[in-house]
Amino acid sequence: MDSTSTRRWVLPLIVAVALGAVAATLFSARNADPDPVGGPRDSTYTVEKRDFVRTLRLSGTVEAVEATTVSAPRLSGPNATSLVITRLVRAGTTVGPGDLLVEFDRQAQLANALDRRAELNDLEQQIRRRQAEEHAAQARDDSELKQADSAVIRAELETAKNEMIPKIQAEKNTQALEQAKARREQLTKTYDLKRKAARADLRILEIRRDKADNAMKMAETNASRMEVRSPIAGLAVIRTMWKSQGMSEILEGEEVRAGVPVVDIVNPSKMRVRVRVNQADINDLRVGQQVRVGLDAYPDLTFRGRISQISPIAVTSTLSPKVRYFVMLAELDGSHEKLMPDLTAYMDVELSRTPSAVVVPRDAIVIEGDQSTVRVRQGSRAETREVSVSAFSAHEALVTSGLNPGDVVERNAATRARSR
Repeated sequence: MDSTSTRRWVLPLIVAVALGAVAATLFSARNADPDPVGGPRDSTYTVEKRDFVRTLRLSGTVEAVEATTVSAPRLSGPNATSLVITRLVRAGTTVGPGDLLVEFDRQAQLANALDRRAELNDLEQQIRRRQAEEHAAQARDDSELKQADSAVIRAELETAKNEMIPKIQAEKNTQALEQAKARREQLTKTYDLKRKAARADLRILEIRRDKADNAMKMAETNASRMEVRSPIAGLAVIRTMWKSQGMSEILEGEEVRAGVPVVDIVNPSKMRVRVRVNQADINDLRVGQQVRVGLDAYPDLTFRGRISQISPIAVTSTLSPKVRYFVMLAELDGSHEKLMPDLTAYMDVELSRTPSAVVVPRDAIVIEGDQSTVRVRQGSRAETREVSVSAFSAHEALVTSGLNPGDVVERNAATRARSR
């Protein structure tokens, strides 16, 4: 037999042997015990007696119980649309009441205050000058009015001689009396008009003075608002704002509009979690219930707390008017440097606790209709046993009959039953 014919029958033989080995492996895997003794540790569970806790898991956001937001001041009167930050507290700094948080450029407000003060002084001088002029004018008018009265009296005395003097002279005396009376009447009328006009001019100056005084006080108040101090003790958290490259932290030297939040002061010694509660779960919650809170960003950290407040009225969701939820607050015990506002958190609320109960993992229970069963290990074999389950939690089941402490049950029993 040559080498070519040998290669022709050796290659198919090797392929046939390999396929036979694969088939044997698959056959043995199919007929082997799916969970032999000594397998993975989480494939079975040893029944024991311990407290069964029924919990409700919620998700929310961490916030400070005591917190305040410092914003760019809203200035009185006409002012610029933006303010320049000259000093800003460093993020993470611990501050006390009265400590400086942020300072804005006050040059424009100080200049405005000086201009208004100069205008106020000028108007006060104008008012004094106008009052002096009015006093002089009134004295002059009073003198003219008295002279007119004297002229009328003299003309009346002259007319008393009309019967004893020539007729022409008598007519002159009569005309002189009429002229004196007309002048007195004219002076009397103009006197009142002059006084009203003087009072009106003076009032205009007073109004301008009051307006300048208000503008000066507004500018001085605006200048005092350029320094913002902390009203409470806590931790400084710098806010972010939209810039050309996106949202980023506010920095010194930048311009901000009036009313824009700049710094948050939070008291890290007392924190709470705000969560939304579905309508179906609200009846199981009460103020004072114990909770356990974990942080999504730090899975190893957990905190204890209690429910402090539940909203009495449901809130309509912004996504759909048909969806409503309740707002619940839970205060946390203790503090931690990583427990900061705006972190997402999960909350397990303890709804009920049954002490010294037979507890098994929920995935060990197989429910078919009204019947609940478990797979109990006995050596290398397993038997199906019917049990009575009175309650379920998110991960555990409370068994009232059918199991005893020390029994070993299979986990993922429903999956194992389908595979068989």
